[in-house]
Amino acid sequence: VQLVESGGGLVQAGGSLRLSCAASGPMDSMDSMGWFRQAPGKEREFVASISWNPRTTYYARSVKGRFTLSRDFENTVYLRMDGLKPEDTAVYYCAIKRGPGVSAENLYTYWGQGTQVTVSS
Repeated sequence: VQLVESGGGLVQAGGSLRLSCAASGPMDSMDSMGWFRQAPGKEREFVASISWNPRTTYYARSVKGRFTLSRDFENTVYLRMDGLKPEDTAVYYCAIKRGPGVSAENLYTYWGQGTQVTVSS
């Protein structure tokens, strides 16, 4: 399984970005995708996840109401980020897994390379 993120960049506070994660390869055994982020000097943290069936989304408290996950029919997941804040600055990673659980990193089997999001004040 290969995951490729895109859509990161520089945006002013209050602005929006949409990240994409395109998944390819044998995904029959995978059932959900998560997004994580890592800011400089900090540990990687859970941001949001979406499960395939039933289609359910979960969000970290820090992004709930501002970030929205969606998935198309071609195994691409989108993370729409509105109302961005400087504290959202981080490298964003998508990851994919099978089985129960949502936010623990060690549940996720495959990871993308990350995309930088920088929010200026």
